[in-house]
Amino acid sequence: MKKTFHPSETRGKANHGWLDAKHSFSFAQFFNPERIQFGALRVLNDDVIAPGMGFGTHPHNNMEIITIPLKGALEHKDSMDNIGVVAVDEIQVMSAGTGVSHSEYNKNKDQPLNLLQLWVLPNQQNVAPRYDQKNIKFLKKTNALYSVITPNHDDAGMWIHQDAWFHLGDFNQKTTVPYSLHKQGNGVYAFMIEGRASIEGESLEKRDALGVWETEGFSITAEKNSRILLVEVPMKL
Repeated sequence: MKKTFHPSETRGKANHGWLDAKHSFSFAQFFNPERIQFGALRVLNDDVIAPGMGFGTHPHNNMEIITIPLKGALEHKDSMDNIGVVAVDEIQVMSAGTGVSHSEYNKNKDQPLNLLQLWVLPNQQNVAPRYDQKNIKFLKKTNALYSVITPNHDDAGMWIHQDAWFHLGDFNQKTTVPYSLHKQGNGVYAFMIEGRASIEGESLEKRDALGVWETEGFSITAEKNSRILLVEVPMKL
């Protein structure tokens, strides 16, 4: 097993007034040659967006973009004529493929929006652009990991163009859970959203992360009132 530990305070930081962003990997003005990506996971941004503010229309191509609101609601509009609001307990997936433009704003005028946005490199180039949004309440489990994104169109959650699996875990008591990787050659990037946990002897606090690869599985011991995101992706592209 190989591991890499990313303490929260080592993330890139950018505060534009309306946007307070933390970058787990090199992004915009933050560049760390040792933090370009984790396998197919290219971006993990932790953004706090001021009331009523956001990103104007901008383009993407050949990227799987996953947005997970943690607090507040995101207003989305794109060149595929999708207009909607993505709130807590929902996940948005956009396959940029041959090209798509979109805007993202904080829907609320009286409270900040906090979201995670992840970019995963796809296993197919120049696919038709695609948008999906789903409420994940029906997938939720307490004191267990639950799958929210897979490569499989027929699974209960959402899917992307990559051999990647996303799991969330919500814990209201101290719990130890196993995780088995789905595909040989994959690794897992574990991001501590809230609380504390330990993975293979490494202690994670809020917003810390641990990358694990060259293993078939591992155990997570999560403390009370904790939430974790696991992103399993191919390590070689």
